[in-house]
Amino acid sequence: MNQQTTRLFRAFSLIVFVFLSAALSAQEILTAERFFNSVSDAYGKVDDYEALITINHGDTTMEGVCYYKSPNLLRINFTEPKDQTIVVDGEKMSLYLPRQNVVLRQQLKRHSQATLASMASSQGLALLKRGYSIAFLDGPDPVPLDEGSDVLVRNLNLHWRSTDEGFRQIIISVDEDLRIRRMKGITADYESFQFDFNAVDVNQGIPDARFQYDEPASAYIIENFLFEPEE
Repeated sequence: MNQQTTRLFRAFSLIVFVFLSAALSAQEILTAERFFNSVSDAYGKVDDYEALITINHGDTTMEGVCYYKSPNLLRINFTEPKDQTIVVDGEKMSLYLPRQNVVLRQQLKRHSQATLASMASSQGLALLKRGYSIAFLDGPDPVPLDEGSDVLVRNLNLHWRSTDEGFRQIIISVDEDLRIRRMKGITADYESFQFDFNAVDVNQGIPDARFQYDEPASAYIIENFLFEPEE
């Protein structure tokens, strides 16, 4: 597998929990930490959600539909690249790359930030809070998501407390309806991964069957692509 694929898969393993933060409770925002806590408080109230997602990394853009169901089910059906799929069941993550006809599987660590089961909860966000300092990027007042955009957001700026974290910086953009519209992660090597969310639909009763995935029989399987599983 090429280096770009490795980096992308690693980014999924570290940032996938962000997809789960779809609904926030309306609270008075006094400080960045209090605002972050409001995300954590509401996190466990999301039973499921569906959203359109766009992922940008360098010159690569991916688009698709993301599905999440509490506590540990996640699936993204990509339209670009067509038929690319990522599925997380709480124990392992599988990424199907149709152009290479390869399935990358990775058992998730029980006690790391790569574990969806731990991140899909208030406890998971508490781990993030311990690993990062939290501030507003540009103050508590709403600003345009992009230059000239009519979408206003508040930007949370998270900086790692140690190099053990997967990203040195994470920026979370939340709109006036208290929906996460963008998440941008900067790696230790200053690579940027940007996730944009649109049309978020919360608590729709998504069935478990949505997260069942039959890998193509002809695909070549690569197990534990990033690290060895824990015993």
